Amino acid sequence: MRSIDGRIQHYAWGSYTQLPRFLGQPSDGRPWAEAWFGSHPLAPSLLDDGQTLMDLVASDPPMQLGGGVARSFGGELPFLLKAIAPERPLSLQVHPNQDRAEESFAAENAAGLPLESSRRSYRDPKHKPELLVALEPFTALCGFRAPRRATEILEGLGTDLSDRLHLLLVENPDARGMHAALRVLLSPSLRPGPSLVQQVVGACRDRERRGASPSPRIDRIVVELAEHHPGDAGVVAALLLNPVSLQPGEALFIPTGTLHAYLSGFGIEVTAASDNVLRAGLTEKRVDVDELLQCVSVVAAPPVRIAPERRSEITESYYAPVDDFEVSFTTLHGATHSGAWPMLGNGPRIVLGLEGTLLLESATSSIAVRSGQAVFVPASEGEVYVRGSGRIVQACVP
Repeated sequence: MRSIDGRIQHYAWGSYTQLPRFLGQPSDGRPWAEAWFGSHPLAPSLLDDGQTLMDLVASDPPMQLGGGVARSFGGELPFLLKAIAPERPLSLQVHPNQDRAEESFAAENAAGLPLESSRRSYRDPKHKPELLVALEPFTALCGFRAPRRATEILEGLGTDLSDRLHLLLVENPDARGMHAALRVLLSPSLRPGPSLVQQVVGACRDRERRGASPSPRIDRIVVELAEHHPGDAGVVAALLLNPVSLQPGEALFIPTGTLHAYLSGFGIEVTAASDNVLRAGLTEKRVDVDELLQCVSVVAAPPVRIAPERRSEITESYYAPVDDFEVSFTTLHGATHSGAWPMLGNGPRIVLGLEGTLLLESATSSIAVRSGQAVFVPASEGEVYVRGSGRIVQACVP
C-alpha cells in the first residue's frame, strides 16, 4: 500500500477554500476545483518516492491491477477518483461513449493534433461515465425533461426566443423536437444573440418574483447562470433540463451522452479514467457544439439516482451500471467498532480519508489514512482490514 497525492485542477469554477481545507493545505488565492487521485496521464498521482502511479501500474500490471483487470482494461487503472468543489456553475457538457471516443481520438491523432492542442476535443480513447456522491448539499442540471414539461416552462415567458422554442416543441413533442431546440440554442449558425438570451433571463426573473412560475427553481437557476455567463445561450438551454438537488450521501450517475452541468457543492466523483469533455457553453474553455450534438442523448429521462446498498455493518456501496468502477464508504466509530474489520472489494483500490484516522492493514503492510489523504492498494495486497475511528471512501473495480 502506497500513499498518493491529489493532483489539483485550478479551474475557474472551483472553490477558493473547500478543497484546501479538506486536504489540509494552505489556499493560494486560486480556485481549487478538483483533486485527482489516479493514474490518468494528464495528471497522475505521485507516490512518496516521486514515482507516478501511472508508472507504478505500468511496471507490472498483473501485480498492481490483478490479471483480470489488467486484461480487461489494457493494463491501465480503469477509474479516477476525485474530490470536486464547484463554487459556481460548470460548463454545459456531455461525455462520449466508448465507440465515439475511440473513433474521434484516432481521427484527431491522424490529423496530427498534439495531445495538448487547444483544437482537440478528445484526450484519450475512452468513455467517461461518472458517479457523484454528495458530501455537502450539491446542485446540478442533468438530462432532458419531457417535451411536454419543457413547453409548460417555456409558455408565458413572452419573449421572441422562448415563443419560438415553445412552438417548436408543441409541433414536435418528441426527442427530435428537443434535439432541434438544442440546435437552435447552441449551433454556431443558429445560436441566438445575447440580447435575445437576456430577454429570456429577464422574463424568468420577473415570473419567479411574481410567484407565477411553473418551476421557480429552474427560473432561479437561469438567473444565476446568466450572472456568470451573460448572453450565453446555454443559459436558456437550462430550461430544457432537469434540476437536481442532492443531500449528503445522495448520489447521481451521469451516463455517457447525458447533457449536464454541476452548479455548486462538494462531493466525491468517480469516473472512468478519461478526460473527454465536450462543452457547448457556460464556459471560457473550448466548445465543440457540433461534436456534442453528435454525442448527446435527448431522450427524456429523470436523473439517475443511485441508492447505496449496505454491505456490512460499516460499509455502504454505490453500484453504477458500468464495469469501470464502484464506490464504497466505510465508517468506524472506535468505541463501537473495536478491533480490525475486513474491507470489502478486491483488485486495485484507491482509498481516500474523509474524517478521523483509520489504519489499513494487510498481511504484509499497514498505513494510516487521515482526512484528505489517499492510498493506492494494489491487487497483490490481498485482503485488507481497517481499524480506528473515521470515514473513508474507496473506489475499486466491480
